[in-house]
Amino acid sequence: MGYVRTRDNVRIFYRLIGKGPTTILFIHPPGMGHITFKQQLPLSKDFRLLYIDLRANGNSEKGSAPINFPIMARDLHDVCNQLDIDKVFICGYSNGASIAMETALRYPNLVEGLLLIGAFSEVNSVLLGSEFLLGIMASKMNMMKPIANVIAYAHSYSKEFKKDMADYMLKTDADTLYQMYVEGLNYNCTKKLQSIACPILLVYGQKDYYVHHYQYKFITTHHNTRVIYVSGAKHQIPTKHSTVLNAITKQFIQKQKQTKGSQSTP
Repeated sequence: MGYVRTRDNVRIFYRLIGKGPTTILFIHPPGMGHITFKQQLPLSKDFRLLYIDLRANGNSEKGSAPINFPIMARDLHDVCNQLDIDKVFICGYSNGASIAMETALRYPNLVEGLLLIGAFSEVNSVLLGSEFLLGIMASKMNMMKPIANVIAYAHSYSKEFKKDMADYMLKTDADTLYQMYVEGLNYNCTKKLQSIACPILLVYGQKDYYVHHYQYKFITTHHNTRVIYVSGAKHQIPTKHSTVLNAITKQFIQKQKQTKGSQSTP
């Protein structure tokens, strides 16, 4: 673990764990930090795992630039460049999936594949929009402790992790969370999905009803998209359905590697 400095001299916290030639970069939702993916550590037996705290989140510095997804995507590119990582599969969760898509659009040579959990290319429903507006209102009112406790409770699989998540979220200030929620509400890359060069795997919880319809935006626009539903799951797949997610992740990457290998064989 350590820090990497971006081109605008912001320190980004990272952990690089595991073995193998393939790297998975994990992108967390607003405020939650890299510990969101603690349950994905078993994948380190087969892959290198690159955990990061997005700028102004967790242990990373904020810098002076406005918080937006293009800058965060640039940060991820800078981190990989500094660590001499030239190819990654990206696992983006919830609004972290939007940052993953932005990274794939801006740096196609970096991204080998996208595994997107609970993803949406735009916010076009009342239910999802209402969740963002609630987060915007709460963060504007500096209600960080209630926000942290609600999100930690929703993602907890143990009392210890619940406390760890709530404490980690409090490392992020209310202004950062506000900016990220506003950015997430307004972000729209639907018309650009066809320009994403790599394969996409969408992973949705079977009971995560308010984001299910977004899959059709991907399927009708991006020629190499697959969809998997996790039985009995709601939104919190990385923490509450980690065994299934880890198996899906491993299978997805191995399949892409096999496909690429067969295409390169004369």
